[in-house]
Amino acid sequence: MELKDMDLVSIQETRNLVALAKKAQAAYRDYDQAAVDRAVAAVALAAEAEAVALAKLANVETGFGKWEDKVLKNLFASRNVHEYIRGLKTVGVINEDKDSGVTEIGVPVGVVAALIPSTNPTSTVIFKSLIALKAGCAVVFSPHPSAKKAICATVEIARKALDEIGAPRDLVGVIGSPTKEATEALMGHPDVSLILATGGTAMVKAAYSSGTPAIGVGPGNGPSFIERSADVKMAVKRIFDSKTFDNGTICASEQSIVTEACIKAEVMAEVQRQGGYFLPPGDSEKVERILMGPSGTMNASLVGKSAEHIATAAGVSVPKGTRVLLGEETRVGHKYPYSKEKLMPVLGFYVEENWEKACERCIEILTSEGAGHTMSIHSRDESVIREFGLKKPVSRLIVNSPAALAGVGATTALVPSFTLGCGAVGGNASSDNIGPMNLVDIRRVARGLRELEEIRPEASETPGRRAPGLSGEEMDVLVSKIMEKLKSGSFVAGQTGYGG
Repeated sequence: MELKDMDLVSIQETRNLVALAKKAQAAYRDYDQAAVDRAVAAVALAAEAEAVALAKLANVETGFGKWEDKVLKNLFASRNVHEYIRGLKTVGVINEDKDSGVTEIGVPVGVVAALIPSTNPTSTVIFKSLIALKAGCAVVFSPHPSAKKAICATVEIARKALDEIGAPRDLVGVIGSPTKEATEALMGHPDVSLILATGGTAMVKAAYSSGTPAIGVGPGNGPSFIERSADVKMAVKRIFDSKTFDNGTICASEQSIVTEACIKAEVMAEVQRQGGYFLPPGDSEKVERILMGPSGTMNASLVGKSAEHIATAAGVSVPKGTRVLLGEETRVGHKYPYSKEKLMPVLGFYVEENWEKACERCIEILTSEGAGHTMSIHSRDESVIREFGLKKPVSRLIVNSPAALAGVGATTALVPSFTLGCGAVGGNASSDNIGPMNLVDIRRVARGLRELEEIRPEASETPGRRAPGLSGEEMDVLVSKIMEKLKSGSFVAGQTGYGG
């Protein structure tokens, strides 16, 4: 009975939060671009000032990753995202083309529901707060229960910053007692205009099934192809920079290495030189058994843990200072953990005869899991890079860069984002790095340029008035035959009885 009451309390809390957010957003809609930008700047600067404290809080509460790397995530979400979105026009007249007579007006979607994962809790809250505010929206967060304290603390920083500049603090809210029922109530609330869902597959599916428009993102499972022309030393460095950053908790990070047989020995030697450890067959099986839980999903107790911690948990001895564990693999599928998403410093290792076979292997891995997300290639052969870009079912193909950092826009010119769309192939509504413009409806004011008489062709030129080569009498016969067949129910498209 106590659990039932907690559910009811959390649902009522959610309803209250949405009501407050709706009221705050109604006032915020009257802000011009300059006022909106002041609100965004206030929250960005406040979050940046607390980047270290929030990183440590998230690390202690969840046990995931490294607090030092979480500091960089928080700074990226506050400083870099703010720098990118600062000059965007999002409210009021955002574009005016006098030649075409079309004026575009930015209209906030309204109240946004934002679902937050435990892997990147504080940075994702900072990011989603900034893009929602920049779009003129209010946002209500549904936190992952295991990161509730860190998420609520981040939201409170944003609320205080808004309050200090006289903006409505309820533009940013958070469910303090998160439950599954509260999240469902938030997603299905009639005053919520859009859902931003970042998290597991089940949660994203629930968002799309809620009846509210949603932008969800799918799982990552990106392979990284090291092609024979690559600078192998730099390729391994970049992969390890990515896979060890916050112990692999960014979903764009590499999940396997695919390379060519002709450079296998060179790649393996470089991997070992940089702190990678190839697990012997027996040890590889021990690690494989603990990577996934009974349901086939990632073992949550290992997410964001170090390579040495994972080895110890599997009962395996590895050299001191091991950074990444690698399991040699030839198979792909849900039964084979090394071919799946692993948000930890563990990689599958595949060797193929040539780049064409490697291309097929990467597609197989992505089709099994992670379609639409991100993969990387290390190569100096532009023709191979182009072929991968043309053929891979991903929204981001990263070239010669650490995938985790490149995918979110830290080491590339992609839109800085902690919400990476996977497109239709990944079951998502967008393939974008999600930003403020994804939360803005565009109202178009279009001025007339022509009159009806100017667009109406002469009767003799009207397309479709007469079939080519048919006289008026022949057309009448054809129409009569079609009508007879329609009445008799024997009409088959393409079989008119005229001319065969």
